[in-house]
Amino acid sequence: MSVTIAVESPRQPEIVRLLELSDTYAASLYPAESNHLVDLSTLEKPCVSFFVARNAGAIVGCAALVETGDGTAEIKRMFIDPAARGLKIATHLMDALEKRAKSRDLEAIRLETGIYQPEAIGLYRKYGYIDIEPFASYLPDPLSLFMEKRLK
Repeated sequence: MSVTIAVESPRQPEIVRLLELSDTYAASLYPAESNHLVDLSTLEKPCVSFFVARNAGAIVGCAALVETGDGTAEIKRMFIDPAARGLKIATHLMDALEKRAKSRDLEAIRLETGIYQPEAIGLYRKYGYIDIEPFASYLPDPLSLFMEKRLK
């Protein structure tokens, strides 16, 4: 197995396919008002570091670190191809996201995830993320968990 993580453009057919899989998965778990997905054009903004995971050259996962301008960033669009689950791709992506945040001297990383995704919640807790109140433009939602990891 040769997993690589690199910042790449999200505008690639394989990434579009992953984002569509992610959208379908989220829609199967939550009503539209509880899905807080960002589109491809948002992922291309200068404040976004978009990470692509490859296994033997094939795209198998992605995640975005969106800097908010207030010393924090938010993890968005983290998704692993179901065919690649079990290869620790999410761990590699989390390491890359945190390394980038630290190199940008950010104070914290935040995220919103759904309550019906125990694997994701477990991963974030393993990395030291703790529950917080809704942040930025998020409103309280019984189907959402809001989490943060302080870096300073």
